[in-house]
Amino acid sequence: MDIFNTNKGRYGYRRILIAMRNKGYVINHKTVLKLMNSLGLKGKQRKNDKYHSYKGTVGKVADNLLKRDFYAEKPFEKLTTDVTQFNVCDSKVYLSPVFDLFNNEVVSYSISTSPNLEQIREMLNGLFEKLPTDAKPIFHSDQGWQYQCAEHQKLLTEHNITQSMSRKGNCMDNGAMENFFGRLKVKMFYGEKFKSVNAFIDEYIYYYNNERISLKS
Repeated sequence: MDIFNTNKGRYGYRRILIAMRNKGYVINHKTVLKLMNSLGLKGKQRKNDKYHSYKGTVGKVADNLLKRDFYAEKPFEKLTTDVTQFNVCDSKVYLSPVFDLFNNEVVSYSISTSPNLEQIREMLNGLFEKLPTDAKPIFHSDQGWQYQCAEHQKLLTEHNITQSMSRKGNCMDNGAMENFFGRLKVKMFYGEKFKSVNAFIDEYIYYYNNERISLKS
């Protein structure tokens, strides 16, 4: 079946079930699991290789305005961000995306070989280019040093963006971003070989924004 041939391990059984039902198959999850097992397909497992940007209080820490409410009624109402690390071709590469909680879309991102402030500037500039003039979003992150930086906070204020931060040691305060990173690494990265991380991330974000089957109702 085409869905199994094109899946390449990106979908777990839930999304394959949805895809097959969308194609008109009358099928349940047990049958999908049996088919996947017979074809040697199974979901990849997550690894714990998260990049930690917290370096203590090095600037201003914002309040947690999001409070784990990841529902948004309109685009650019609630945005979230973080930085994650990949090990590619014996090098460390860092991805910094902006995630819109309205439609679970990556609206801007930056790739760098170093988790520095220039990467955050590039990510924000991509966001500012798409930000509607009347938008006043909440911009949520962890307490990473980049987000405590005065320059970062000044740029947000200049664009009518209100900063929000997770509480120290509470990664699930930014659970939507954590889930995105987990899916990215499980579906597209672990067990694969890449000549260029830029090409991999560009491909994945296009796929994620345009082709994936979302389970969010």
